[in-house]
Amino acid sequence: MTEPPKTAEPAPAPGPARGPAPGTPAAESPARTPAAVRRRATLAGTAVSVLLILAIVFGSRLLRDFDSALLPYAVATVFLAFGVAYRYTVWISAPGARRLFKQGRRSFFSVANFRKAPTALPKMIATYLGFQKFLGARSHARWAAHQLVFWGCLLAAAITFPLTWGWFTFTSSTGSGPGYEMRIWGFEIIGFDALSVLGWLMFHGLDIAAVLVIAGAAYFLWRRMKDRGAVTGQRFAYDLVPLIALVVVSVTGLLLTFSSIFLHGGGYEFLAILHMVSVVFTLIYIPFGKFFHIVQRPAAVGMQLFKYTSRRKDEEALACRRCHEPIDTAPYVENLRGTMRDLDLGFDEWAEYCPRCKRVLRGNAYLDQVKKGFK
Repeated sequence: MTEPPKTAEPAPAPGPARGPAPGTPAAESPARTPAAVRRRATLAGTAVSVLLILAIVFGSRLLRDFDSALLPYAVATVFLAFGVAYRYTVWISAPGARRLFKQGRRSFFSVANFRKAPTALPKMIATYLGFQKFLGARSHARWAAHQLVFWGCLLAAAITFPLTWGWFTFTSSTGSGPGYEMRIWGFEIIGFDALSVLGWLMFHGLDIAAVLVIAGAAYFLWRRMKDRGAVTGQRFAYDLVPLIALVVVSVTGLLLTFSSIFLHGGGYEFLAILHMVSVVFTLIYIPFGKFFHIVQRPAAVGMQLFKYTSRRKDEEALACRRCHEPIDTAPYVENLRGTMRDLDLGFDEWAEYCPRCKRVLRGNAYLDQVKKGFK
């Protein structure tokens, strides 16, 4: 069997000569220096923000359909667009993420992949992004809770964002209903009775979304208070604040409905301000906290498609160099080695070992190099 070198520094992988060591002046090209990355990210964020502002202006028919009471929400979405574009640009500037993004984009837009597996991309979008089946392998309860939060947030965003931007409007010829018309960009889409089932769903869609989010977030909060593993590794700002923000947004939204129906508007103004503050905080927090994985996740679909199509090319799985058990296809392993070379890790040949053998060899190296003579 082929064993990795047992010296303190693994032998370099065959291939093109490696660049200077990290930290030397030539290690980074000028286009990838932190200052250059920040400039590029700032330009990307500014461009996306300007495009969103133009979309709001023209989508609301030069602000004729824009509700000035929703201005704080609209401003928060502009900051959200800037933050997402800024951080996404910084993220894909890192070597590992850049390779993931490029390989995923190449697979996503590959005509050859579509011809060989026309149903693969829709299936992965549905299972990987929509229903997140990979979470079910960890825990069915966590999967169900994540689905509640995911679909609740998706429903809320689909309703709130267009309304905030003035793209959707609900008008009544009588001024107070019960007949309403739903318009998109000024064009009538559907007419409905506010007292019908459809009308109830139209006006209470955000309440339904709030109930879904509260149920899912409550489970995760309970788990983070009871599960020893979750309690040990959790961080308040990263793990708990997002859940608390979702609960506050959802509860204050439901209280607005409760106030208007059962209290005849009592306390509505205070609740409206509290709800607005919680929503604005959550939107601005998205690019800089745990919620950013919502933006990152679609990039992984292309990588999953790359793995799927490479396995369909009748290529034999690459065998582990130690135990000879199959690891993955050669293109996928080579892509992993390329990422490790980009990061200047210096041991990309270890990608050709299965996880179990990596642990065994790491333990042996620890005994040989750190705890010599310890048995």
